[in-house]
Amino acid sequence: MNSQRPVAELELGGLHHVTAVTGRAAENVHFYTRVLGMRLVKKTVNQDDVSAYHLFYGDETGSPGTEVTFFDWPDAGPHRPGAGEVATIALRVPGALALQYWAERLAGAGVRHTGVEEHRGHGVIRFTDPEGQRLALVDDGGAPGGSPWHDSPVPAEFAIRGIAFVTMVVRDLGPTEAVLRDVLGFRRAAELTLDGHQRVVFETGPGGPGTEVHVEVRPELPRARTGIGGVHHVAFRTPTDEQHRRWRERIASAGIAVTPVIDRYYFRSLYFREPGGVLFEIATDGPGFAVDEDPAHLGERLALPPFLEPYRAQIEAGLRPLPVADAGD
Repeated sequence: MNSQRPVAELELGGLHHVTAVTGRAAENVHFYTRVLGMRLVKKTVNQDDVSAYHLFYGDETGSPGTEVTFFDWPDAGPHRPGAGEVATIALRVPGALALQYWAERLAGAGVRHTGVEEHRGHGVIRFTDPEGQRLALVDDGGAPGGSPWHDSPVPAEFAIRGIAFVTMVVRDLGPTEAVLRDVLGFRRAAELTLDGHQRVVFETGPGGPGTEVHVEVRPELPRARTGIGGVHHVAFRTPTDEQHRRWRERIASAGIAVTPVIDRYYFRSLYFREPGGVLFEIATDGPGFAVDEDPAHLGERLALPPFLEPYRAQIEAGLRPLPVADAGD
């Protein structure tokens, strides 16, 4: 891999979304909308496997940086944790009072959690969703970003504002750091020991919540196997199609195998695997989820990009009905 230093005008803005795997889509909708209070902003299909839902949860409009998404693969088998994966999705909440609210809310919903702990000077609560996906809620200190869903069962002053960081697990830090730093332009923000293991915090763009990747070094672990309750990939933000094309050129020139630019209709994507085994995506901020739905009714019907619309009847026949996400406890 050729070492490169990114020019200032080519800089990732932070995290765009994280995509995980569910095997129980209806339960997934209930947990993320009724327990976590996120909005189902897009109910569509995996464009590479139209027999599977692709569910997007986020803020009021599904802003980049707020989205946790799921492929519905009931036959995938359980996730096997290990090296070469995104282990934890950490979500932002606005302050210590919000964390206290969430400690009570999760307990009331029967979700076991760690209580409020401290991590790098910020309060954090760790827990899992019903299928074992590792999650955390982090006090973001009131940093800007994210517009709470107005019909959420969670009061706006406590609502999840977006993604704070993801934690990757790799066997060897060096090759992963080289890609994060020399190709993608991340910089080291901190190094610490957590539960006896080395963890390095990288950040991009403005830094802080929404821009961080935490890399935990675990040389003793077997290779992770992606399945139900695990993360499939993590995506980073870029603002324009022109910069997106330049990112592809940059990654390819570093000797890394990268896909062509793929038009996902709601954004453009490209994919590559970093040396530790984690699948990375770079996605454009736009055009966004309101391109084919009224913002007041996002996620209420099956949305299909134009190239799949002629096959709607066939696609709908192969999907299990899902409940419409509504408000209330």
